[in-house]
Amino acid sequence: MSTFDIMELRKADRRGLADTAADLIREAILGGVFPPGSPLREVELAASLDVSRGSVREGLAVLEREGLVRSAWHRGTKVIDLTARDAEEVYSVRAALEGLAGRGAIGRVDLDVLGGLVDGMARRLAAGAPSDELLALDIEFHDAIYRAAGNRRLLEAWHAVRSQVHLFQLTRIRLGHHDYRAVVVDEHREIVRLLDAGDAAEVTRFAEEHVHSAKRVLLAQLDGSTRDTSG
Repeated sequence: MSTFDIMELRKADRRGLADTAADLIREAILGGVFPPGSPLREVELAASLDVSRGSVREGLAVLEREGLVRSAWHRGTKVIDLTARDAEEVYSVRAALEGLAGRGAIGRVDLDVLGGLVDGMARRLAAGAPSDELLALDIEFHDAIYRAAGNRRLLEAWHAVRSQVHLFQLTRIRLGHHDYRAVVVDEHREIVRLLDAGDAAEVTRFAEEHVHSAKRVLLAQLDGSTRDTSG
């Protein structure tokens, strides 16, 4: 039996079992049931989800394509680790994508929708809602920008790292949610303002810095966490 309580996973329905298994395992990973680096055992997952091992195997393959899990011959499948190198790679790629998406979304994105999402963040922040609720709106905000950019390959590239970004941002929140809560509303409101102004250079600059600042915070947190455990 796994160290982690996989009985917390919701049961799969009978439609598209591989995709459903992927969705439920992803949900469990992002929900903290399977922390970074933890093993994912097909037999246990299949029993917990009430699906075949084949469906679980296909679902894990979906998550591996998303970069959320890694498989190795004779070593099984694990949730990705969150190392400083991983953070550098994921956030550097995301920064480049955000710049492209921001430029492409100028004049295309529905600013009222984006503004509504930021207002939702502000309301939840004022109400003391958990940071993961703010992050859900944060991801939805960026989803809207990528869709509006009208570049199918750019959208596919975002989807290829989206789950990893979500996991890394959840780790950032877990290690120090106060920093995230302090900037989340103002930074996203500034993105809306810049998109409205339509200055492509400024949109690109701020979109990239928005990601790089998050990367710097996470790297400092990971470094501090490593020192704490080693000391």
